[in-house]
Amino acid sequence: MTDYPVNMDIKPEVEAFFDPATNTISYIVTDPTSNACAIVDSVMDIDYAAGRITYDHADELIRTIQERGCKLEWIIETHVHADHLSAAPYIQEKLGGKIGIGAKILVVQDTFGKIFNEGTEFQRDGSQFDALFEDGDTYQIGNMTAFAMYTPGHTPACMTHVIGDAAFVGDTLFMPDGGSARADFPGGDAETLYDSIMKVLALPDETRLFMCHDYGPNGRDIQWETTVGDEKAHNIHVGAGKTKEEFVKMRTERDATLDMPKLIIPSLQVNMRAGEVPTDKDGNPMLKVPVNGL
Repeated sequence: MTDYPVNMDIKPEVEAFFDPATNTISYIVTDPTSNACAIVDSVMDIDYAAGRITYDHADELIRTIQERGCKLEWIIETHVHADHLSAAPYIQEKLGGKIGIGAKILVVQDTFGKIFNEGTEFQRDGSQFDALFEDGDTYQIGNMTAFAMYTPGHTPACMTHVIGDAAFVGDTLFMPDGGSARADFPGGDAETLYDSIMKVLALPDETRLFMCHDYGPNGRDIQWETTVGDEKAHNIHVGAGKTKEEFVKMRTERDATLDMPKLIIPSLQVNMRAGEVPTDKDGNPMLKVPVNGL
């Protein structure tokens, strides 16, 4: 069993919003006893070839919250995503709320600040975010107490956010037939990822797990919700008692065959800034492309 402050009596309302361009699922998590809510892993739309940013996905989240008369209290990032851009500051400007991420964002900022040759004006202290969560930290969404669980391995800053009987696992886990996320990004580690997955699977079996991504393996419809018990029994990478050694061998061999995510270069630059697009010396939005840097 887990040592974290789990309260299965809290049952938040969870609504999913799927972005087909990046196979990302964003969530609105609402306290059923108040009008308070949080957003988990928002998406900002980008046409990378055209260098054009829009906000259709974020606008749908904003519209839904406004129509329901809810109060947005938190905009949560489970980690620094490498496959989509966060819309956190855009949403915050419209609805308020605090932007939160794991405290190890400082490691990511330092690593990729060097890769993107960022100058001294890029602060590497996490100050772009309103809250930096350490392992076990709690926060309130209305009357619900949520907590952050440190689950690195995919990246050094990955956190699983547990809100009552619901856990938002980021890229730590996929649906049972999808397995797990890659561990070969800078700062990633397959052994660490296995340990983090075991922490998640130590939550009560009936805990609802919500994925950040789904790719519809073998042509099935997109899905995003499962349970700890189902993952323990059926996950193709870690379920049915698979050992750490088996997992590390599989994960290392599989990662060696994977291409880099199509949006990794813009995503990292934006997401390590809490969703803000970097600018050039004249203040114009501008992205860099490091050659042979990743």
